[in-house]
Amino acid sequence: MSRTPFLDVTPEAGKQFFSNPPKGEIVMLNLLKFKDFADYSQTPAIAPEAVISGKKAYALYMKHTLPFLKEVGSEVLFSGTSSSFLIGPSHEDWDLVLLVRHKDAATFLAFAQNEAYLSIAGHRTAALEDSRLLPVASKVRLE
Repeated sequence: MSRTPFLDVTPEAGKQFFSNPPKGEIVMLNLLKFKDFADYSQTPAIAPEAVISGKKAYALYMKHTLPFLKEVGSEVLFSGTSSSFLIGPSHEDWDLVLLVRHKDAATFLAFAQNEAYLSIAGHRTAALEDSRLLPVASKVRLE
């Protein structure tokens, strides 16, 4: 079964998120599937000299992204490898799972709109075959 890739926020999803953002701290759940070979055709100015894997391109993205996250007080809480779901669709498999904490939706927006960050974000696009980004409101009590 082929998969429809999701790499960027749609205008509709962005409008919905920012018109009614979660209150307080949010954690972004990232599910990531890498390309076998990174595709820098949309951002040749930041392409490495040699062909690299999607995984290596994503490592470049994270190397450049971490300072921007720190600058706004955000942090990577967890990163780990993954494959297929134990409960979930068998046709979806993921190479990496990330949890990134942001103080609030405004902090996430400040990070995502930073011009210097946007200049290196092409590493992410080059790296990914597919992704999911789920904002999770934190500190919900289950009682």
